Amino acid sequence: MDDITVTRGGRDILRKVNWEVNEGEHWALIGGNGSGKTSLLKVLMGYLTPTDGEIDMPGRYSAIDSPDQEWDKWRKNIGFVSSSIAEMIEPAETALDVVMAGRHAMVNYWQKNAAVEKADGEAARKILGKVNCSHLRDHPWAYLSQGERQRLLIGRALMSPQLDALVLDEPCAGLDPVAREHFLHFIQELTGQKAFRSLVMVTHHVEEIFPNISHALIIREGITVACGEKKDALTSRTISDAFGGELKLRSRDGRYRISFGQDDIPAGQVV
Repeated sequence: MDDITVTRGGRDILRKVNWEVNEGEHWALIGGNGSGKTSLLKVLMGYLTPTDGEIDMPGRYSAIDSPDQEWDKWRKNIGFVSSSIAEMIEPAETALDVVMAGRHAMVNYWQKNAAVEKADGEAARKILGKVNCSHLRDHPWAYLSQGERQRLLIGRALMSPQLDALVLDEPCAGLDPVAREHFLHFIQELTGQKAFRSLVMVTHHVEEIFPNISHALIIREGITVACGEKKDALTSRTISDAFGGELKLRSRDGRYRISFGQDDIPAGQVV
């Protein structure tokens, strides 16, 4: 993305954002509520047309007025995991159906060709095993937990014939602390297995940035605060700028946490 600007209602939602994701890089997109994270994702997926700027997609050049079919091809190579997708899945869809739909970039599975459906089913059953959801194969979407749904949405993404990138839009929202850690460990394992070429994970919690994340883009009010390798982009200063407060960023064993004003609290004391 080169100098991407999005203006709506006389207000700049994004201002001259430059961002390049290369194969093998795993990114955290960080910012507070209203910072422009979701808008930037929509530009990435072709759901939001920038007011100005250019987008360069692998193997072809595309300006902001790219034809719809060009974006359709692009989306089939991008695994998008978002609450907006989850909300569109029919309650009666089984876990197997949800995963099979990913082969055709569908939301709900409606393939009528018997031979194609058989091939999709065989591939989907393998993916269910990969995301540890084989036991859920025939379970309806309506009765699955949030954590189970997130795993299935990733399984849906992994059904893509060529998965250039996996995009996770606040994937830990709604998960309790234990479920969150299990989920992050699961994503960490997938990146280690090279199940996709690159990862983009959107979050406003630095605690969710796991060791395999290599780069970070931090934005505030549509403006880039920092962009680059994690060790350079993630600092106390950039996090303080992003969230508008005096914060200290601490790291241990490749994981992060932030602390606020009163930092020297005796061990065991909760405030």
